[in-house]
Amino acid sequence: MPAKKADKDADNLAAVLDKIPKMFKEQTAVGERLHELIMKTNPDLKPRLWYGMPGYAKSRSKPVLLFIRKDKYVTFGIDEKATLPIDEDAPDNLVASAWYVTELDAATEARIAEIVRVATS
Repeated sequence: MPAKKADKDADNLAAVLDKIPKMFKEQTAVGERLHELIMKTNPDLKPRLWYGMPGYAKSRSKPVLLFIRKDKYVTFGIDEKATLPIDEDAPDNLVASAWYVTELDAATEARIAEIVRVATS
């Protein structure tokens, strides 16, 4: 990777890591763990600030597919440009695209990792 691209990627990552404690305050540990989990699940993602919140894309020039933000709770979400799993057998026409995260346990982390895998495939 050319030095300028590597520098930009490093700057974007630093901006995300700097933003998490400022945005999530008392829930910083949840925000940091979500970031780690997203990056561990798909290490090729490029984190960057997106509308002032941490976002994750396949490259710097591609659209953000995943994001985390602070509402009343920490929110983990996928953008419409992500691969959205649509359940054709569902009795409704809703597609899940964001989830409140109150804490992270093994089951929640496994579900988030699966969402990241599908959304970024």
